Amino acid sequence: MWHNSSTVPFLLTGFPGLERAHCWISIPFFIVYTSVILGNGTLLFLIKDDHSLHEPMYYFLAMLAATDLGVTLTTMPTVMGVLWLNHREISHGLCFSQAYFIHTLSVMESGVLLAMAYDRFVAICNPLRYTSILTNSRVMKIGIVVFMRASLSIIPLIMRLHWFPYCHSHILSHTFCLHQDVIKLACADITFNRIYPVVLVSLTGFLDSIIILFSYVLILKTVMSIASGEERAKALNTCVSHVCCVLVFYVTVIGLTLIHRFGKHAPPVVHITMSYVYFLFPPLMNPIIYSVKTKQIQNGILRIFSLH
Repeated sequence: MWHNSSTVPFLLTGFPGLERAHCWISIPFFIVYTSVILGNGTLLFLIKDDHSLHEPMYYFLAMLAATDLGVTLTTMPTVMGVLWLNHREISHGLCFSQAYFIHTLSVMESGVLLAMAYDRFVAICNPLRYTSILTNSRVMKIGIVVFMRASLSIIPLIMRLHWFPYCHSHILSHTFCLHQDVIKLACADITFNRIYPVVLVSLTGFLDSIIILFSYVLILKTVMSIASGEERAKALNTCVSHVCCVLVFYVTVIGLTLIHRFGKHAPPVVHITMSYVYFLFPPLMNPIIYSVKTKQIQNGILRIFSLH
């Protein structure tokens, strides 16, 4: 039984009841995916290429862009495969690997936003020591810690998926693999896999958001003590982009959580659409927010286009 059930591939699901429209639905998805790759790819290219952007704030932005690119490249093959080719089968190994990367990158996004909050906190609350505190090696160390925290914390969850037998239905409810989706199909004691994510979310996403909020309280306190209105506006302006990215990320997280928690009777399409918003909206918006609000990035983009 164990062997049989575990060799049957999982089946991904697109938009139930709208299979005939998958071809049309794929158009906005393709446009969004292309925009995300172009937007984040351009940011990474600019930050690497432009020496005026070789500062801690932009290194952290590069980490955010790389994370967003990662999420996109992890989900895009199966999403477009289902919508374009109706290719629904996915092997267990591929499915668990995709789930691992999706969840790791979500924890990473939260960690990078926290690192960016720390950068703004030091820049505004301790400007004279900014360059000595956030040296290149320290920025790199922060990046490594964010990466290690995300990649190691998800391993126990995904490792266990490999050991479970799957004898229920093999149909997943999205066009990509999520841990909470796969776990419903397991025929085993999944207590650990139910408790661990709650603890993990509390210690990463929830704790990160509290620290980000606290750092902004301190930033506001410092800014309000600046005498001149012009200096005050200038200091706050450097935070606007980051605040917008934080809001985009946490509003989608809260939206997804509320729909899962209270939308039991909502049609499946609502749940599915919300999960796409969660995975596609922040990666789409982050480059736009920084391009609109940051003069140096605007100049860099103009320079790229004037070269061609």
